[in-house]
Amino acid sequence: MAWTTQAAHTDAAPPPPDTPDGVLAATEACVRARRAAEVSDLELALAWADLHAGDPALDPGRSTWDRGGDRLVELGGEGCPMVRELSLPELAVARRTHVLSTRAFLADALDLRHRLPACWAVVRRGECEPWVARKVASMSRGLSRRAVEVVDLRVAQALAGEGPSRVLTVAEAAVIAADPAAHAARVEAQLRRRGVWLTRTDEHGFRSVIARVEAGDAVWVDALVERVADALAARPDLLPPDLPRTVAREELRAIAFGWLAHPERVAALLAEEAVSEEEAPVDDAVRTPSHRNRVVLYVHLSDTVLTGSTRCPARAEGLGPLLLEQLRRLVGHARVTVRPVLDLGEWQNVNAYEHPMSVRERVHLRSPGCVFPHSTTMGRGPTGGLDLDHPVPWDPGGPPGQTGDLQAAPLSRTSHRAKTHAGFRCVQLSEDEYAWRTPHGLCRLVTPDGTTDLSEWQFDALAAGACA
Repeated sequence: MAWTTQAAHTDAAPPPPDTPDGVLAATEACVRARRAAEVSDLELALAWADLHAGDPALDPGRSTWDRGGDRLVELGGEGCPMVRELSLPELAVARRTHVLSTRAFLADALDLRHRLPACWAVVRRGECEPWVARKVASMSRGLSRRAVEVVDLRVAQALAGEGPSRVLTVAEAAVIAADPAAHAARVEAQLRRRGVWLTRTDEHGFRSVIARVEAGDAVWVDALVERVADALAARPDLLPPDLPRTVAREELRAIAFGWLAHPERVAALLAEEAVSEEEAPVDDAVRTPSHRNRVVLYVHLSDTVLTGSTRCPARAEGLGPLLLEQLRRLVGHARVTVRPVLDLGEWQNVNAYEHPMSVRERVHLRSPGCVFPHSTTMGRGPTGGLDLDHPVPWDPGGPPGQTGDLQAAPLSRTSHRAKTHAGFRCVQLSEDEYAWRTPHGLCRLVTPDGTTDLSEWQFDALAAGACA
């Protein structure tokens, strides 16, 4: 017997354009087409669910004893219609995925349509990656229908312009704010899952230590490992004799981690380090009264959180949204210095090339991440992975006041290099708004709400207004 299968569409794709402008235009069209296809995938799954929403118990000839038969199941969160369970395998075959994958996909689609309508509208307009919206749907599934409205409104604004990681950070905070008590219960449940484990010894005599701890504990341990590693680097006589002179930092940290098993040795080493620091000439104005652990933690929170009148999350840089109870455990008994909020409306210009610390601080608070189009890099200063660039290149022979709040663009190192050496143009429009043009004419506007498209004439108009 001759077996035949339906042949897949094999028409060769047209050759790609052979000019830079053509490639970029085709790439943008491809993104739009891909997003439209993914929206169609979601809408087709929803259409299938609508066709299979009737109660199978009411089917003609259905026996009340047919326990293995079809039934209605809840896939999405509160407020979503139920779907016939045995309709899912056939949809999975059509989608060429496992049934569980199709089940999760349909749950996300139902949540978007019925619980997150503002986000769903952004998805249908092709203004975001559908997978990001699906992730938000999954994150918020446990919320009540009323509580999820908070998430919908907050996330929809970020969804259209921000990068995926920033959208998910907003979503995480919104889920916490929508139901702080439920989040606190989830945190408490996760505390019961803490632990420290050892892997088996490998053939080289090494084992891995795996620890699941609170973020604050992990930060303290990492800081202690760093401090011990620094102390050991200053005392090479304490290192293994067979260690190379140019030991890698990570290997030195591993040795320092091993020292943590001997707290008396660590205490003696750090005490010796403290004595050395005290013997060094230090201005009395900056000498610290004790050697208790100090923590530098940048936390963004409202006065209502501090007073306890609300349980909305604070945002700790590098750690994400935290409830006040988690923040207390993170800080512990460390010495805490509270810095007052800076006046973000203040502007300052200086003649030097380097941006003053006050300008750096204000710029970071206004724009906590890289302002290159569609970037997701977050950080504070060079140690956080960001440079502070002059949008208009600094001219040693130019006029005074070339450095300041309106001449400051936080950029990742790669983005900084691209702007400086690859022909990108950046125009700072205000304290936190930047217009960009790529070497081949793609134009974008970057604001605190994300990245949006500009035409070339719009860019030219904005640039002319900024230079006026």
